[in-house]
Amino acid sequence: MQKNQVVKKMLAVGAFAAMFSAFGVQAQTSGQSATSQSNMTGKTSADGTVNNTSSQGMEDRSGQMANPGSQGTSRAQGAKSHTAVQSTSGSSGAAGATGSGAAKLSAADKKALTDMAIANMAEVETGKLALSKSQNAEVKTFAQQMIDDHGKALTEVQSLAQTKGVTLPTELDAKHKAISAKLEKLSGEAFDREYMKTVGVTDHKQTHSKLQQGSKSAKDPDVKALATKMMPTVEQHLKAAQQMTSHKSGTTSGK
Repeated sequence: MQKNQVVKKMLAVGAFAAMFSAFGVQAQTSGQSATSQSNMTGKTSADGTVNNTSSQGMEDRSGQMANPGSQGTSRAQGAKSHTAVQSTSGSSGAAGATGSGAAKLSAADKKALTDMAIANMAEVETGKLALSKSQNAEVKTFAQQMIDDHGKALTEVQSLAQTKGVTLPTELDAKHKAISAKLEKLSGEAFDREYMKTVGVTDHKQTHSKLQQGSKSAKDPDVKALATKMMPTVEQHLKAAQQMTSHKSGTTSGK
């Protein structure tokens, strides 16, 4: 009896132990599965979040890096193109202004400018010659006035010619060279008489006649205006020369 009871107790304990062991294994397995699933879900979510965030961030940064550069390049190219257009327009305008000024000037107007230049150059050169050779105070005063007035007029002629694209001669023509050569050989009263007669009277009459013609027939308004402006000065020189020549002739006749 006692042996049977002992055996029953042992069987009961074994059965209980087996049930407890099975329950523990099942609980451990469920816990591991839940943990594994939780870890996998968390990792997947984390990976997805990181990947999405990283991907969007890279795209945003790529867009930000690309846009300023392209905008800057476009603006630079636009500014360069605008500058090039302005430069080309400015060059064309300057060339057109110069070309049109020269093209509009007729052959007659170019000759008028050339004649004015030569006449003024001749008065300046012979005036310098008179200052160095004459001993007469009146002649020297007249010569200095020729240098001053015609030197100023020559500068105006040269400035206008440059604006109109006309190349002026840099030396006297054959007629005025011959006059200077003749005066070079004279001295004293012979020089004074020849200078006042040829340069003072004859040259100024011819110059006044050409200026009068230019003031009426010149087609270019600037050439016409310059010829008109020079006329009163030449008239004043001519009257002074005529008075000086008449006075000297009267003195000579009275002797």
